[in-house]
Amino acid sequence: MTRFTTSADGTEVAYSITGSGPALVLVDGAMCHRMFGPSTELASVLDKNFTVYTYDRRGRGETGDGATPWSLEREIEDIDAVIKEAGGSAFVFGVSSGAVLAMEAASKLPGISRLALYEAPFVVDDTYKPRPADIVGQMNDMLARGDRGGMLSTFMKMVGVPGIGLAVMKLTPVWKKLKPVAHTLPWDLTILGDDGRGTKLPADRWTVKVPTLAMDGGKSPEYLRNTMKNVAEVLGAEHKTLPGQTHMYKSSVMAPELVAFFARAQRTAGPIA
Repeated sequence: MTRFTTSADGTEVAYSITGSGPALVLVDGAMCHRMFGPSTELASVLDKNFTVYTYDRRGRGETGDGATPWSLEREIEDIDAVIKEAGGSAFVFGVSSGAVLAMEAASKLPGISRLALYEAPFVVDDTYKPRPADIVGQMNDMLARGDRGGMLSTFMKMVGVPGIGLAVMKLTPVWKKLKPVAHTLPWDLTILGDDGRGTKLPADRWTVKVPTLAMDGGKSPEYLRNTMKNVAEVLGAEHKTLPGQTHMYKSSVMAPELVAFFARAQRTAGPIA
């Protein structure tokens, strides 16, 4: 069942709840939402251990584009609104660009008590080509022309989808589901910022003070594994590579890792000041 909470700017944010136990909020990556992406399936596996909150980020699913213009601050306020629905404190798990958003939120919101991250899409060395410095501008120009298909193609090529794979994708129902949320791509790319485009992440960008786990997949590209090692260094986090996993992880593999980490973090961290 869909519920709604009101964010600080008046935006009605759609969310769902399942399970029982400590509150856990899942933060999706680019273009994903409750009806499209991994969060709902993962929630169904985690709900034996947690009260899981899944929500639609701005411009996706049943959450509108927002009562005010988009900004990173508004997205953080949306997470805060969901955490308040959870009683004011929650664990958070962010995936891909959602991992970066979760890092930003954990730097500002006292309600995030523990943090888990999977494959933030930075490039921190020369193992992958850096995203173009003007990619947000490119995306906004295509959006102004109404070229949502061009936005999707540009994004997919940037993240390494091969030409034949892209051609096939355009013929599937998935492509039609992606077009309505293509306008959110500049937002996710803005969240990434100017860091991590071929250089190490700055040590002072985030001030995450809660126990954190940074994860990547053993079958994911080298640049993503190297990125998460760098994230762990910057945040003082645990780092773990999940054997056999790619950027599209299996819920049956991810869930036990989250259960173990959040249980361990509770035992070792003590109360949050």
